[in-house]
Amino acid sequence: MNASLSAESLSDLALERIYVTQPHLAPLEEFLPYLREIWDRKILSNGGPFHEQLEQALCEYLGVEHLALMSNGTLGLVTALQAHRIAGEVITTPYSFVATAHSLLWNGVQPVFVDVEPTTLNLDPTKIEAAITPQTTAIMPVHCYGHPCDVAAIQRIADNYNLKVIYDAAHAFGVETASGSVLKHGDLSVMSFHATKVFNTFEGGAIVCPDARTKQRIDHLKNFGFVDETTVVASGINGKMSEINAAFGLAQLRHVDAALARRREIDEMYRTTLSHVPGIRCLSKGTETVANCSYFPVLVEADFPLSRDALYEYLRKHEIYARRYFYPLISDFPMYRNLPSANRANLPVASEAALKVLCLPIYPALSDMDVVRVVETIAHAGR
Repeated sequence: MNASLSAESLSDLALERIYVTQPHLAPLEEFLPYLREIWDRKILSNGGPFHEQLEQALCEYLGVEHLALMSNGTLGLVTALQAHRIAGEVITTPYSFVATAHSLLWNGVQPVFVDVEPTTLNLDPTKIEAAITPQTTAIMPVHCYGHPCDVAAIQRIADNYNLKVIYDAAHAFGVETASGSVLKHGDLSVMSFHATKVFNTFEGGAIVCPDARTKQRIDHLKNFGFVDETTVVASGINGKMSEINAAFGLAQLRHVDAALARRREIDEMYRTTLSHVPGIRCLSKGTETVANCSYFPVLVEADFPLSRDALYEYLRKHEIYARRYFYPLISDFPMYRNLPSANRANLPVASEAALKVLCLPIYPALSDMDVVRVVETIAHAGR
């Protein structure tokens, strides 16, 4: 990338805001025929034709056998825990969006926080065993920023202690390793299709299931426990995805490959240009063979002239809205901070990351010049 900006041109461009993300939308004219079909059929919910089509299309695209659509990713987590009747304590990460731990509280389960790896910011398998107690029933890791966890090490621990593994895979759409889709690991993987994600259905999510029986239980749980008009087999909730959301997902899926390709281009542009900015360190690439570049986190190190928060404010003054994902730590919020595992002394890597990480804008419509502007603004802040 040869383009560059002067301080004067930075000032000129600063009137146009750049947000950390922007939803990728299929062309409206491609979505309208779906709406016409919905209007003609008058089927809006309860597993309509588009709902069934999207489940099948996503299974094929993601390389999984069974998938249950949900109205959002958070209800997906809540339902996944219900599906395996998880109780007691669950080991999880403090470095994530709050929905990860909130889903545990909603099920009456106590989160047990352990530290993360410094290279990936994923749950550190070497810290898990020390946190296991007789009350531990499961592990809930997060594929942070879409980079795969050490799934083999986590599964070995789970097998040794007879624990379930439920992955929060909100960031991991389309991610593959040498063994295939990262979504195949664990007992269940839960995805988010929120508007900010690389694939979105406005609001939505899905649970990847290992077999048809588990999918059937989840389908019952997300529809009040109904099997038929007069038979209820579980205390389920209303977690169904609507026909409109499913139709939108079908339209989106046509364009997801191009969107992911553009994200990879932007990721590479950032890595190349930021390598010349002292004090700004890009998080290492993960072990994935197919990445989705769902976020672009950098670490603002001690040798950068501004602190992470000062750089965050400097960028905002120049109409660049980066985000401190994830700050504060989940374990710092009021409903968690009194837990024994929330002590920051036991979470040194996560605590440091929460004070250093800044996620830069990345989305398919971000132009090359926008990337230049972000990098040059950071570089100017460091002079």
